[in-house]
Formats: sequence, C-alpha cells, structure tokens
Amino acid sequence: MQKSLILAATATLALSLATPILARPMTETDLATMKRLSAPAVSPDGTMVVYQLRETNLEANKGLTDLYMLKLGDPSATAVKFASQPDKNEHDPVFSPDGKSVYYMSNASGSDQIWRYDVNAGQAAQVSNFKTDVAGFQIAPDGKKFAVWGDIGKDCPTFGCDKDGDTSKPGPGSGREFDQMFVRHWDAWETPGNYSRIFTFTIGADGMLTGGQAAGKGLVGDAPSKPFGGAEEISWSADSKNVTFALRKADAKEPLSTNLDLYQSSAGGGVTNLTKANQATDTLPAASPDGKWLAYAAMARPGYEADRQVVMLRDVKSGKVKALTQNWDRSVGSINWAPDSKNLYVTANEILDNPIFKIDLGGTVTRLTKDGHVSEVRVLKDGGLLYAMDSLKSPSDLYLRDAKGNVRQITNVNKDVTAAINDVNIQRFDFKGANGDQVWGMIIKPAGARGKLPVAFVVHGGPQGSFGDGWSFRWNPKVIANQGYAVVTIDFHGSTGYGQAFTDAINKNWGGWPLEDLKLGLAAAGKIDTQADTKNACALGASYGGYMMNWIAGKWSDGFKCLVQHDGVFDARAMAYETEELWFDEWEHGGKPYYEAPEEYEKWNPVNHVDKWKTPMLVITSEKDFRIPYTQGLASFTALQRKGIESKLLIFPDENHWVLKPKNSIQWHRNVFDWLAKYLKGGK
Repeated sequence: MQKSLILAATATLALSLATPILARPMTETDLATMKRLSAPAVSPDGTMVVYQLRETNLEANKGLTDLYMLKLGDPSATAVKFASQPDKNEHDPVFSPDGKSVYYMSNASGSDQIWRYDVNAGQAAQVSNFKTDVAGFQIAPDGKKFAVWGDIGKDCPTFGCDKDGDTSKPGPGSGREFDQMFVRHWDAWETPGNYSRIFTFTIGADGMLTGGQAAGKGLVGDAPSKPFGGAEEISWSADSKNVTFALRKADAKEPLSTNLDLYQSSAGGGVTNLTKANQATDTLPAASPDGKWLAYAAMARPGYEADRQVVMLRDVKSGKVKALTQNWDRSVGSINWAPDSKNLYVTANEILDNPIFKIDLGGTVTRLTKDGHVSEVRVLKDGGLLYAMDSLKSPSDLYLRDAKGNVRQITNVNKDVTAAINDVNIQRFDFKGANGDQVWGMIIKPAGARGKLPVAFVVHGGPQGSFGDGWSFRWNPKVIANQGYAVVTIDFHGSTGYGQAFTDAINKNWGGWPLEDLKLGLAAAGKIDTQADTKNACALGASYGGYMMNWIAGKWSDGFKCLVQHDGVFDARAMAYETEELWFDEWEHGGKPYYEAPEEYEKWNPVNHVDKWKTPMLVITSEKDFRIPYTQGLASFTALQRKGIESKLLIFPDENHWVLKPKNSIQWHRNVFDWLAKYLKGGK
C-alpha cells in the first residue's frame, strides 16, 4: 500500500516535470501595470549603476517612482532601493563626479527639488529650496556647479518669484488675452511671459545650492525646448566654465519655426549663438571630455521637423565646424563621447531597430548592437557601454556591453509578469512597395497559435516614425496579438531608418504611396504567412495612423471589417487652422499655409470622400489633444452617425495626444478589443 502510494507520487511528479505550465494571454492590465525602468546613471569608477523604476498604483490611477542601486561587477548582485520616502517620487538620479553622492529629484518637500544621497553614509538631504518646481538639473564636470531649469517668469531674476510672469490674465474677468500665436502647445495653454529657463548654481559649504545666475540673459524662449526637451539639450564644457543649450526663440514666428539654436553661456553671463548661420534645428550638444570638441546634431532644412540629424563637430578653439556623418544616411537620436574623446556613440533608426553605432572622428560608422530598441546610452570608464533596451517582447531593461563586445542583461524588472504571459513570434519581411521600392514590415503572432488568425493591421503615426522592434505602453503589438490576432505592421514611405529620401517621400503624398504600401504589404503578409487571415481584418491607427483610417474609409472601403481611428485628421482644412505646431502641417503640404495652396491640402483630405464611407469605425480622441484637436474626432464621428454607419465614440477629458493614465489605458484597450472581437470573432 505504502509502496504503491510512493510510486503514484513519483509518477505524478514526473508528469508535472514533463508537462510545461501553459502561459496565459497578456491583458491590458498587465500592460498598464508593468514596471518602467529609466534614467540609468553609472558611477565614475564604473562599479555601480542607479536607475529609477516606476510602479503603478492602479487604485490611485498613477505611477510612483523609486530609485535603485546595483553593483555592476557581480552578476549575482540584486538591486537595492535607496532614498525612498513613502508615497513620494524620487527620480532622475545622477552621480557626482567623485562618485560619493547621488543627486536626484524628489517631491518629498511638497515640490520638485534636488536632493543628495550620501553613498557611504546612506543618508539623504535636500539641497535646493526654490519658490518653483525644478524640472531638471545637470552637474558640471568639476562637481561644484549645477545647471538647473524650470518654468519661471522671464523677468524674474531668481529661480522663481512670487508671480509666474503670466501676461494673459489682466482681469478683471477670467478671460485670457493673447496677441500672438502659440496660445496652446501639446496639452496645455501657454503662459506668455513664463518660460523654461536655465540658472547656474554652485554648492555652498552647507551643501545647499547657492548663487543662481540666469543663463541666456536677454533670450526669450524655452530651454530645454517644450514639450519634450530635457538634459540631452544641455551640456557643460569640460572645464566647467560655460554651458551650451538649445533654444528656439519665442516670438510671433515660433509656431512656424524649427530653428533651435545652440547658445553658449559663460560664467560671466555672456551669451553666444554658436549656430546662427543654420536656420534649421541644432540640438543634442555634447562637449568632449578633453575640451577640444563640441558635437551636436543639425538638420539642414528650416521648417522640417523630421529632416536628417547629421552629427556636427565644432572645434572649440578655432570655431570651425565639420559635418561628421554627412555621408551616412541615418538620423542620429542621441550622442555620447568616449572617455578618451576619440569616438562618439550614437543611436539611430536602422530598418526596424534602434541600435548603438560607434563613430570615429574620421566619420567611420560601426554598428554595435543587434535587434531591439536601444536608449539611454552611458559610456563607462573602461570603454564599456551600459544602456536600456526594449523590444516587441518586453519593456526596457539594462544591458552591459564590455569593452570586448560581450553583452549581458543586468536587470529583469518584469520577469514575474513576462514569465506568466504568452510570448509572441515575430517575423520580419520585405516586399516591393510603391514605386518599386523595398518596404519592410512585421507579423506578430501569439506563440503556439493554431489555425487561421484574424488580422489586426496597425498603422504607425508620425508619420515620420517606425513600427519597429520596440516596446510601447500605448500601441503595443504584443498585447493585441495575445487577444488571438496576427498583428501586421508596415513601415510605409515616410518611415525612418531607411534613408532620408524614403522618409521625405511622404511629403505632399500623405494618401498616395503610403496607402499603396499598406495595400501591397497586407497582401504580402498574407502570402508569407497563410495563418494570417487578411480577408478577416480590421485596421487601427493613431495620429497619422488615425488620418490613414479616415483615408482608408473613403479610398479602401472594401479592405476591412472595421476600423479604429485614434486622434486622426478628418478635415485637412480645419486642421491647418486648429493645430499649434504649424511648421509640421505646412511642411507636409508643400511649405505653404492653406489659403495659399488649398489644392495641396484638399488632395489628400479625408472629408472629401465621406460619401464612400461604409466601414464600422471606433473613434477615440481626447480633450487635451492640441496637436490634432478633439473636434477632428467629433467631426469624424458625426459623419459616421449621419451616414448610419456602425460607430462608437470614446473621448477622454483628461488625456492629450496620448493615453497615459493607467485606468484610461485599460478602458482604451477594452474598447478596442471589444470592437475587434465584434467584427472579427463574432463578439457582441
């Protein structure tokens, strides 16, 4: 009896070991609550890394960030949380040049201020106490000076005054008064008279920031630029005597201008425009450690935000400038120097990936990483590299590439979630697209799926972008595929990573070659992978992808069983007068305003083809979206309703061009998944 029980138990154990535990489908809640790693900083001796980690409090509908420290030399080391205060956000850590301290941002005092963590003593202390929030900071190489920035009235002589400088509210009523454009930007109404301003400080004997001299005296504009500029637009010189920063002047021409210039502010307060001769974008300043060079990225064409960013080298002593990567047909997204100042490390889109490249001072380019999307590159003292990398399969983790090229992953912050959910299979493919050009795409399917799969045809935004091998917390192919779909993406004409001519090909051509690429790409995907049922498909897209949904509704009306249109242009005429960054809309239609060239806007205007609309559409928009105002979504929904086409409107009062809040993300996904299931799976 006892022997038979033992044999049965042994058989059961053997069976459990032989039978793999089936992973479950990934859900919208998984996506909204995954941990988000960012902002790594490496100690000067290369032995430690610190980073911030955001975790989601779903009940409170917000994220909370903490700081972690990890030893790099020990593969078995685990990350340790430090400087954490309950229900407060600690973020953006930076090591001091001597490695004894970690400076970081925290709202523990009630506003965002700079704090210092003593690595040896394990103690934290506040080092700034300004009247306004600190938006960011950079430490000079000498460790004694800080560049600090935040939103401050232009006439305020200190880092924050009692008033914010807003000139739009003279009273006595609640009305705001403006006398020039850019009255609102991205998701906020402008505060004329208030700008992102940089001040320089020194560390006093008491450990607090002291002094406070405005950099860029006399300049009116945001530094860093808004809405997304940060520390990458600011660089201290090697001798810590001056700071270089990017700024676009805030005047009546600002909504039409992409002319960011690099300004150098000296310790005495003088300001020099280093790139005055170039009327296009100059950005990403990076001073070499040996003090001889200033590297930066420059575009050539004024008014074009997606022009190629070429690495420029400025000889600090002579002032002479040379285009280092003029013959390399890629656009750089970040710049870092090697410790010996002999090489640069940059990132750039390259056929569905965003790798690291090494560039020597002669302009020779070498690719260093393989698949995936690399960001936040940090160069180590010994020539190694630490960087964040994400992919279609997982969000960002940290990787260490030693000086010999050996790579190992050093964090796995979402391992419990990723181990529990179903993986995806990814197939890259290329085909002959419009004009006979080579075009790339991908098919993403749930691992182990059997039988025919309905197709979710996802169109990227930008339009100058790429649906490459990278993670997104908004439009995520993995979570869509896990609902039982084959996700198909196409990098149509206009996408990045294939040379500037390919990117430029969408100009004055929004509904032309890109639509042809999408048609040919979907057909190619169906032939390459017969499991993908392209006859049972819905199309989805946001921003330019949303525009394409409106365009498809009238120009490819028999292609899909349903459409999901998020923040898409419906009426090009209204868009030309409603959007805030006029430079984008006008460049895309030939460089002229609507009233000078209406034919260019009307050529690809979805509103002109509403008579042919018949495909059911889910319309999603947000009231704080000033890039493509929510009235465009309302107009699209009105057209659908008036024509009696099955349609639904989802509108968020508290979101911008993106959906960011956790509960809103969950609601977004549930609406999208229900819409797809209704038309592709016979759902309700």
